[in-house]
Amino acid sequence: MKSLTLRSAAGVVASIAVSAALVPASAAGAAARPGGVDKVGVDKVTADSFGRIAGAVLTDRTAAIVDGKVKHVTPPSAKKVHLSSGMARSEKSVVTSLQQRKKKLKILGEAYSAGDTRVAAERPRVSGGRATMRVTETTELTYRKIRGDEPGTTGFQAHHELAFTAVRGGGWELTGLKALDEMPQINAPAPAAPEAPAKAGAGDMPNAPEAGVWPFAKRVPKDTKTGYDYKAMAAYAEKYWKNYNPAYRKYPLGNGGDCTNFVSQALKAGGWKHAPGKAGDYTKWWYGSDTQSDSWTGVNEWSWFAQNSKRVKPLKNVYQMEVGDVLQADFDRDGSKDHTMLVTYRDSLGIPYLTYHSFDTYRRSMLSLSVMLPFTKWYAYRT
Repeated sequence: MKSLTLRSAAGVVASIAVSAALVPASAAGAAARPGGVDKVGVDKVTADSFGRIAGAVLTDRTAAIVDGKVKHVTPPSAKKVHLSSGMARSEKSVVTSLQQRKKKLKILGEAYSAGDTRVAAERPRVSGGRATMRVTETTELTYRKIRGDEPGTTGFQAHHELAFTAVRGGGWELTGLKALDEMPQINAPAPAAPEAPAKAGAGDMPNAPEAGVWPFAKRVPKDTKTGYDYKAMAAYAEKYWKNYNPAYRKYPLGNGGDCTNFVSQALKAGGWKHAPGKAGDYTKWWYGSDTQSDSWTGVNEWSWFAQNSKRVKPLKNVYQMEVGDVLQADFDRDGSKDHTMLVTYRDSLGIPYLTYHSFDTYRRSMLSLSVMLPFTKWYAYRT
């Protein structure tokens, strides 16, 4: 993928209130010709301008959750690209909600002192007076030292699709911004409450009990005589959270996602042994040269194996998790688990920090997850 990269620190933000550079709409939709317009009908200046407005919008979102002074810089001036009136109202609402989330997290003891958002943009696709562009956002936030032993940073990659409409007289308006990931990141709008009926489980497979979120629970120390290396599990996850290990196959969201595959890799790095057998047998767990067990990559299947094998014990509260423990989420509360994560850090207050794939993320706090996703069902496992 050929991409355009925009870097903008949350301390020096390109405000969405200021127009970014863009060529007239007629040039962006021109037929292919030598010397400036590529094979999909978009020239470099237009593509760069779309990327800049995407970076400005996403950086303003990051700035809204950073607890510090934000400075603004003026984007390059040329032909204008701006937010449509509807998009401007929508982003104002998003920024307001993010500022409210910042206040709530600060009350609970979490804040971010700095942020850095970068946007890598694919070439836009133009058809007549409309265009779309997909971008990958990479954001890093610095935890403010409130207790003193918080992690240094948290980071994530998120994927978005932007929609543009040509306006009379030349130029474009940004009319839409859609998240392509199932799980929202720290600077994203919170999802609406789910409305999904419960699904049936898999026959007689064990159903893990839901873990509580509030209040903080009494600590349940890990057994140090299990033979597993929990630090190695965390080290593996933190090494490969963004740059995937080439020794393993990876699975994009359209193919079920990579979250459980990634956690299985980390557990193996910490000492979990293969349990060979048929791929669809939920009492088996293994990875091979050309395939793997369903429990290696499937969210629910992993839970069934982990409980059948007695390799895990469900925890009553998410704040009882320690390094090397596993957290699963049922976002839509339909009875089927959707996502798997690994605890790679825990601070003195007892806050677990999760690292995971598919929505590639490094050391996101349980506080952040629970505040953003109040309707989610959580399942915590002691490994």
